Amino acid sequence: MNKTCLKIGHRGAKGYVVENTIESIEYALNLNVDGVEIDVHKCASGELVVFHDFTLDRITNGSGEISEHTLSELKHLKVKDQYRIPTLKEVLNLIDKKCLLNIELKGKGTVEKTCEMIDLYVEEKGWEYQDFIVSSFQQDLLAEVYKINKKIPLGVLTDTNLDQAVVFGKAVNAVAIHPDYTMLTNTLVSKIKNSGFKVFTYTVNDKKTISRIKNDKVDGIISDFPDRI
Repeated sequence: MNKTCLKIGHRGAKGYVVENTIESIEYALNLNVDGVEIDVHKCASGELVVFHDFTLDRITNGSGEISEHTLSELKHLKVKDQYRIPTLKEVLNLIDKKCLLNIELKGKGTVEKTCEMIDLYVEEKGWEYQDFIVSSFQQDLLAEVYKINKKIPLGVLTDTNLDQAVVFGKAVNAVAIHPDYTMLTNTLVSKIKNSGFKVFTYTVNDKKTISRIKNDKVDGIISDFPDRI
């Protein structure tokens, strides 16, 4: 077994508590995770909010695009009848350097604000750049982060083309490739690592698959059930 495999909670601890909520992230922290993965969108009033979908309909009592609602409007919504949509700031204050924070950029306008927040927490709150990893499927967003601040660690998400992800990762000096676990074999993991990247794979939930993926020597597993890793 690979003892150095980081256990990273997917959207907090999505398998136990509703995704991307303060309560889900608290649950993940109580499981002693090495990292937490969250998603961010920019809302209409400019703040970064922690939410996965581009629309509110699936898990809240609201509807329409999250980017078209102000923070005040979003704070009045209920997630699965009982939770609130948190801001990135609230999540940062909760995590407070206890583990790695993987911020996945989702929508337009997320880059500049995310870079500003990371800088603020590094300069004023005692965090280090290595406490963060910024990931996205949208390579233009990662390229933008790289242009703004080359100190911010980047992770290239992919579910289609590993070779292309590695080529792009080199172009933006990424620290990790984040492939869908179904793409991986022992040989491919070795190939990515030999190219100079860590491999953080998602979303691995059942124990048998977790065991197989760990044997492939990945550096981290993103899971809805991080305590299974």
